[in-house]
Amino acid sequence: MPGENLTRIEAQERRAVVDTRSYEVALDLTKGAEVFGSRSVVRFSATPGAATFIDLIARDVREITLNGREIDPSVAFRDSRIQLDGLEEENELVVDADCLYTNTGEGLHRFVDPVDGEVYLYTQFEVADSRRVFAVFEQPDLKATFQFTVTAPAAWKVVSNSPTPEPIPHDDGENATWGFAPTPRMSSYIAAIVAGPYEETRSELTNSEGRVIPLGVLARKSLWDHVDADYIFEKTRQGFAYYEEKFGYPYPFEKYDQLFVPEFNAGAMENAGAVTFTEAYVFRSNVTDAVRERRVVTILHELAHMWFGDLVTMKWWNDLWLNESFAEWASTIATAEATEWTEAWTTFNAMEKTWAYRQDQLPSTHPVVAPINDLEDVQVNFDGITYAKGGSVLKQLAAWVGIDAFFAGVGSYFRKHAFSNTELRDLLTELERTSGRDLSGWSAKWLETAGVNTLSPVIDEAGDGTISRFAITQTAPADYPTIRPHRLGIGFYELAGGALTRTHRVELDVDGDLTEVPDLKGKRRPALVLLNDDDLAYAKIRLDDRSLETAIAHLADISDPLARSLVWGAAWDQTRDAESAPSDYVDLVLRNIGRESESTTIRTTLAQLQLTANAYVAPAAREATRARVADSLWELAQGAEAGSDAQLQFVTAFASAASTPAQWETVRRLRDGEIALEGLTVDTDLAWQLLVSLAAGGAADDAAIDDALAADNTAKGAEFAAQARAAIPTPEAKAKAWASLVERDELPNSLVRSAATGFVHPASRHLLREYVAPYFGMLVPIWESRTFKIAEYLCELLYPAPLADAALLEATRTWLGENPEAPAALRRIVLEGLAGVERALAAQARDEDE
Repeated sequence: MPGENLTRIEAQERRAVVDTRSYEVALDLTKGAEVFGSRSVVRFSATPGAATFIDLIARDVREITLNGREIDPSVAFRDSRIQLDGLEEENELVVDADCLYTNTGEGLHRFVDPVDGEVYLYTQFEVADSRRVFAVFEQPDLKATFQFTVTAPAAWKVVSNSPTPEPIPHDDGENATWGFAPTPRMSSYIAAIVAGPYEETRSELTNSEGRVIPLGVLARKSLWDHVDADYIFEKTRQGFAYYEEKFGYPYPFEKYDQLFVPEFNAGAMENAGAVTFTEAYVFRSNVTDAVRERRVVTILHELAHMWFGDLVTMKWWNDLWLNESFAEWASTIATAEATEWTEAWTTFNAMEKTWAYRQDQLPSTHPVVAPINDLEDVQVNFDGITYAKGGSVLKQLAAWVGIDAFFAGVGSYFRKHAFSNTELRDLLTELERTSGRDLSGWSAKWLETAGVNTLSPVIDEAGDGTISRFAITQTAPADYPTIRPHRLGIGFYELAGGALTRTHRVELDVDGDLTEVPDLKGKRRPALVLLNDDDLAYAKIRLDDRSLETAIAHLADISDPLARSLVWGAAWDQTRDAESAPSDYVDLVLRNIGRESESTTIRTTLAQLQLTANAYVAPAAREATRARVADSLWELAQGAEAGSDAQLQFVTAFASAASTPAQWETVRRLRDGEIALEGLTVDTDLAWQLLVSLAAGGAADDAAIDDALAADNTAKGAEFAAQARAAIPTPEAKAKAWASLVERDELPNSLVRSAATGFVHPASRHLLREYVAPYFGMLVPIWESRTFKIAEYLCELLYPAPLADAALLEATRTWLGENPEAPAALRRIVLEGLAGVERALAAQARDEDE
């Protein structure tokens, strides 16, 4: 919204003037459904005589007092800022205001449970939304202590960063006040308040220094029966033990609560000692192993942030990547080494690296250390570069310097910079000291440049079948021509006993356009040569012709799941790059996916299969391909092991891919119980997924959706219902959904996301043409009038990507050409949509050539 931005220069100028000491924040949550009271006492030092501002987004400001001097709010408060003049060496600021609850997942979110009418609240402050709750210097390098006092209904539970105190009841018997102890020094974006009639269970652990750490798991009453708290505590204990040993630094806060909260925009948020999670991680129905594993990785991701991000925090958001990348890398290695999910690196390759490679080939790609000029830049940089590429780069860095030296450097970094702010150089200094390697060149090439390299083998064979020459070529895209150093393995695989198994491996440093590998000279050429074996490097790989033939014929026979994932990824990269025909990729997947054992690999590959069928194959073959894919997925579901993860994945993928009346009739019969698959239960969530499919096919109407919602009148049911209604392929249903999303601003974030997803269902492609012009017409008004998250959902999700044709390409280019001054974050979303269409058209052309 206008007036809510903050530039890096402004933040640097303010930091030069101000140093924060403490916040005392009193919140009154008993004032009704619209506003809450917020009274802040802020103590800070400053350059005497200087002027600055403090951040606040509020409906009304009643009082501003600076060092006992009253300031007129009508003069000092505007555009989310309070102007502060005539500062003294030590200052005390009091701000009393009424702030607004949100339904967007930003600031203090208010949710009413449709099951029982109970009210639940939680805060979400990253990037810059603590100012929606109290007056604050909203930047990460102005750390302070936070002392919260909260007045709320006495029957509620209130949780914050400090341990929850005993509430003091009011005389009215209805309300109470919780007075929390001050936190350690920390950034405002990791402060938290969660309040409502949450259910909870408590436990504890004794950490490496003998300190008892209280643990808690909390969720809504209506979901509590589905919370597997014992498992969550088990993974948490495993993570604590792993991190404290590897980091050599004990957990830095007093307690550790994990709270599952409604209508959450992200997977989780690392509030110090009070982590919030999406309720998607409370499993009320059967879910895939991919989702179960992802929850473990997320639990350990947020726990890693307690050290990297919360204890030691970046000075400005250009180092956001370091927070998120480190947590991605640390949570993956902890999952692989400390939990039962030992193939976590396979999951990382299938999911995170696929995301990273996709993001790194968009026109919006950026260096890992991204230029962050203002808050809008930060918001759109929660992307595949910040998380997945950064995590991949850190994995390579750990291999480059050695894992022991890496952990030693990280531990030294924590000890040296505890409760303060840092920049990238501070971490590299410690890693250089522990490893003895100069990382300046590595950093320049890996962190300060964008783009992904492609590595290809060069193999010459002698007459006796041995290798006479082996080399690796490295190329880079023209726009990002950096050639980088890589640490990687090369694996040789041979067929034996029906399996394709590794028989030889070498590991080496690769740099430059061409790297000779003399160690492989004289070795017998194997059936499959796999570059980047064990996935140490961040690079796209290509297979030589013989290896490609082997992979196509025997992909499912590769015994190592990580090696299989690398081959799946190579095949997908070649398809996306229009180097191989999309129809061939469809054949490859359908021939081999039935024998894949890794859940995330199946999940990722099935999503890529559907994108290929919907957008990449030649238009003339599209409908036949979509029908063939859906039929094949149903066959795979019928042939899968009873009750298996694969069975569930194939069923849900079939429902999503259904495109013919006969297929939707199969979906209906499965949902109604006329067809049964042994081991498959059509539980609540699966029944909804099948109903969304039927709605998209015109085989279920509003009345059927009403009946389903009456049977499952929950928040999750409302999300499925919104998706199903928006997916109905009639002009009337699309107009109604469009109006609810674009013309009105009433839906909460979760329903915006669900309805927008249903609106662009591929089965509705023929109805999206008339929304191309309205889509581009709404972009700037929506961006200017909605909160960031809602605007992002609408602008990104409503892009009519299923059209994937030249007309959409031209319309997108026209808007970009006519709106050069549109906000950079908005233009980025549109540019990414354009890149998707360009890639789809190139793939279609490649398919037509076959």
